[in-house]
Amino acid sequence: MKKILGIIGSPRKLGNCEIMVKEISRQISIPHELNLLRLQDFKILPCRGCYQCLYNTGQCVLEDDLAPVINAMIDADALIVSAPTYFLSVNACIKGLLDRGLSFYSQIEKLWHKPAVGVVTAGIEGKEGYSLLGIQSFLKLILAENKGSRIVYGALPGEVFMNPENKQTAAELAGALFEPCVEKKGACCPLCGGDTFRFIENNRVRCMLCSNSGIMTLQDGAPVFEIKKSDHELFLSKEEAVKHRQWLLGMKSRFVGQKKSLKKITGSYIKQGSWIKP
Repeated sequence: MKKILGIIGSPRKLGNCEIMVKEISRQISIPHELNLLRLQDFKILPCRGCYQCLYNTGQCVLEDDLAPVINAMIDADALIVSAPTYFLSVNACIKGLLDRGLSFYSQIEKLWHKPAVGVVTAGIEGKEGYSLLGIQSFLKLILAENKGSRIVYGALPGEVFMNPENKQTAAELAGALFEPCVEKKGACCPLCGGDTFRFIENNRVRCMLCSNSGIMTLQDGAPVFEIKKSDHELFLSKEEAVKHRQWLLGMKSRFVGQKKSLKKITGSYIKQGSWIKP
């Protein structure tokens, strides 16, 4: 029997995010058990950038609840992630977990391309801001395989299913979770499938999901994106993710080698400004 982990990035109990995860689970035809994890129930401290999770046992030195969250992700066969829109982006607990992403890179072999779907809720149609990009980034950067991500609308708890189309959305995500990825077509990044871009100048664009750049042209009135890989990728392939981990591991020796020069630069700023304390 499959194990599915529902990661809920909302503080509301039985809110739209929670019932959306449970509806997706209901419509998965494969026998499975659903385990649920509400991120705000866990104490996730800010990363302090010490890189210790990449060395030795791979355990973070901070004493909080990160380990049980990562272990639950490792133990699952697939993930369903949901989060609400707060001020035009996903709830901060999603980003808070993602900021501890160095710990994910110590577990690449166990987390790589775990099938996942994501859903974002928003109270006002068209006012979701970049929350969908936020959930897509979360799935990519925890090294999962994004089988589908959608946005649904509903503000009050339960309101999301006052629109029957949202149950159809749940059914589509449920059907995609254990199926092969469908190649995205149309106005999207050819490398990662992202559909959010920053427009720079002279038809140059940057994909906001994989952060690679290229150009946009119009063909028969429709945008076409030509995006090229950079020399340093984060998640486009397992080999590149491992290479990025090696780059991270090399930061320690880089710091030691340049410590005096770096200290000379930062030291000149020590006495500037007055700190406001809590």
